[in-house]
Amino acid sequence: MALDGISIHALVHEFNKNLLNGKINKISQPEKEELLITINTQNGNKRLLISANASLPFMYITADNKPAPATAPGFCMLLRKHIGAGRIIEISQMELERAIRFKIQHLNEMGDITFKYLYVEIMGKHSNIIFCNEDNMILDAIKHVPSSVSSVREVLPGREYFIPAQEGKINPLTVTEDYFKSTILKRSESIFRAIMSSFVGISPTIANEICYRAGIDSDASCASLFDEHKDALFKSFSDLMKDVSSDKYNYNIVIDEAKDEPVEYAPVILTMYQDKSSKAYESMSEVLVEFYAKRNQYTNIRQKSSDLRKIISNHIERASKKLDLQLKQLKDTDKRDKYKLYGELLHTYGYEAKPQDKSITVINYYNNEELTIPLDPDFSASENAKRYFDKYAKLKRTAEALDTYIEQSKQELDLLKSIETSLNIAETETDLSDIRRELSDHGFIKKHSGNKKEKVKKSKPLHFVDDNGFDIYVGKNNYQNDELTFKFATGNDWWFHTKKIHGSHVIVKTNGKELPDSSYEYAAELAAYYSSGRDTDKVEIDYLQKKNVKKPASAVAGFVVYYTNYSMVVSPTLEHVKLVSQE
Repeated sequence: MALDGISIHALVHEFNKNLLNGKINKISQPEKEELLITINTQNGNKRLLISANASLPFMYITADNKPAPATAPGFCMLLRKHIGAGRIIEISQMELERAIRFKIQHLNEMGDITFKYLYVEIMGKHSNIIFCNEDNMILDAIKHVPSSVSSVREVLPGREYFIPAQEGKINPLTVTEDYFKSTILKRSESIFRAIMSSFVGISPTIANEICYRAGIDSDASCASLFDEHKDALFKSFSDLMKDVSSDKYNYNIVIDEAKDEPVEYAPVILTMYQDKSSKAYESMSEVLVEFYAKRNQYTNIRQKSSDLRKIISNHIERASKKLDLQLKQLKDTDKRDKYKLYGELLHTYGYEAKPQDKSITVINYYNNEELTIPLDPDFSASENAKRYFDKYAKLKRTAEALDTYIEQSKQELDLLKSIETSLNIAETETDLSDIRRELSDHGFIKKHSGNKKEKVKKSKPLHFVDDNGFDIYVGKNNYQNDELTFKFATGNDWWFHTKKIHGSHVIVKTNGKELPDSSYEYAAELAAYYSSGRDTDKVEIDYLQKKNVKKPASAVAGFVVYYTNYSMVVSPTLEHVKLVSQE
């Protein structure tokens, strides 16, 4: 969910409680489209983090600091010059728009009191941070928007600041019951769309929640509503808006426990997520820090792993093409047995051939059927036989060599796909370092020519505890899988792995105890989740005691064999386990 007008309203309420009358101590620009402002308040220093990134715009109060570049960008220097010691005297939201205005009082070069405005617009790809003088003229912005980019509004120094009006949308905090019923609910579209498209600041999530609280299908047409339905809808809408107007909030994140992923957040309770759990927070900033922390981590890891993804993808494509070509070449050697038969038959019946014959028809003594053998008229029958034996011998040697090459190609492709799976479940930069090291060790990328004595930090397997209190460990790459299975696990521990698809080695430590049936299922669900089958409904898992898992001689890290095992089919989920540590 993106920040909507109601979430911004909750943030303004929080900022007024925590930042109003605070003095700006420090301004930095840690990222190209990001500001970190440190504000001295009566309750100590507060850090306000603002991002105008098109893919992930946000703003919140945070306890965390971020390193700034050695040389500050121009926009940051301008802010430091004008409001570096300014005081925030007003924080407001324009109606219910996704924009916040900070009014800042400061002393100019002559020592006179003057005012500046800092506008923060959280509007998806149009997000921006805009700095204006007291006449609302733009001094600068973190992102310039010329007329060639937007015909609606230029965001350039010297232009007047304004927010483009959203045609046909009104402030939901001021709407009357009569207008709601006679205008909003008369639109020729679904109820959910009528609400969302009629009001400023209402997101699809809030529009659906209003319908759900009223007990009405959000996809139903407005024309299908009876008077009692309209009454219920307005009451649901009005009650929610009263809570917003009076700053009565319930900050929460809806969580899908099966995937351990945040699904949605809001400053109001989202009752429509009956099948999900909800976690309460003290402030909107806490919600955003928690929600965007994982989202931001995922986005950063995806960005930082893009080069590895490209390398692996290229090698997989190359290995696949090589394997296809080798299999085709192997198929071409299938005719070798035919050439051997021709040679044998010519040795037996060659005396019947006449000079200059282009073929000879003989009885195949293996099946007593006639067989016509092509001949080169420039050679005798015995010479033709020798030529066929030579072709047979050559194709036989080719087939034997290809069998070896094909096995090597399959192992290479298997290794690359296992590394690709490791990359898909990577969660930290250390995980990426492990993957880079494995690619380097196998010659897929060049070895780093740095200080050989430098100690390489290695990531550790994931450690979970299931609902029964058993410790479960999950390898995130082939090196971790190898260490878990052959160095960490003992003989009576249980080992889990997906059947016929790539995934993590999962170890359940028994400590000499009998595992309850449910713990087998929880470990299998973990094995399914940390595999290439994560996004499927069902995954088949093999499991057996670790003592029955063997490593073939000269096998690469993470590759094992086993001959006796149990199997079960489960859904990928983290619902019954709790993460203890991951580094």
